[in-house]
Amino acid sequence: MKNYYLFIGLILASFFAFFTFFGAHLPFIDAELSGERVIFPGPGKIETAPFPPSDKFPLGSDREGRDLLSLLVIGAKDTFILIFMIVIIRYIVAIPLGLLGFRNKGFFSWLNKWWNQLFSSLPVIFTTALILCLPFLLFHEHRFYWTILIIALVEVGRVSLIIQEQAHTLSQKTFIEAGITIGVKPVKMMVSHYFPNLMPSIVVNFFIDAGRVAILIGQLAIINVFISQELLQVNYGQSQILNMSVDWGTLIREARRDVISAFWIPFFPMLAIVLSTVTFNILGEGLRQHFNRHTQ
Repeated sequence: MKNYYLFIGLILASFFAFFTFFGAHLPFIDAELSGERVIFPGPGKIETAPFPPSDKFPLGSDREGRDLLSLLVIGAKDTFILIFMIVIIRYIVAIPLGLLGFRNKGFFSWLNKWWNQLFSSLPVIFTTALILCLPFLLFHEHRFYWTILIIALVEVGRVSLIIQEQAHTLSQKTFIEAGITIGVKPVKMMVSHYFPNLMPSIVVNFFIDAGRVAILIGQLAIINVFISQELLQVNYGQSQILNMSVDWGTLIREARRDVISAFWIPFFPMLAIVLSTVTFNILGEGLRQHFNRHTQ
């Protein structure tokens, strides 16, 4: 039986990878992101940004007159770096916690359950936004790194609890009990038996989590909560919080206003986030079927 999910997922992932690493060198991409707020399409004619989709701007432009297609391609690297940094940190913390709580009792088991219950009582976006809007984090010079760490840690409990339950089920298998009987040390048991057998499930959940993070970044951007931002003085006695990144979340920061006057500005970045989420989910499902076929 052919694994269409894995085939489609790999094609979509390759598409995103190509534009992420090589998109800036394509001839139709403006790598400098030079914008022009006013253009003169003909004698006596004048147009001001944002410009609708046209031959010059295939997906339209933003309010600075920058080509939206170029923004999406250039911003893909920042976006995927954010996503994978968050998920990698989450799993670096969650995997040891899940494995240490495999008996479903003791300190680590309690910690995983407590961590999951603490942050699962509310939608992740509410909890994350509440923490990121705390005054000492809002203007912190290292806000970018703190934000990545916080988003990663919020759902560590959910991931570690999943790994814990899977490790507990695995601990009841005959080959695990045989290893304990012959005196295999706990550390070697974890490295040689638990981790290899749990790895397929971890890899599948990793990509599904990447899709969850992509959606979360978009949701935070809609309510004007960004991963990185700076406080800039725009006038005497006046300051404004701006996000200087070009990740996809930044491009939809004015979604509530632009969806009426210039729908293409939030629409295409949102579409990019949705397509990347779908790609991660399809790839995760394809890997699940692949691993299940080889374990049956």
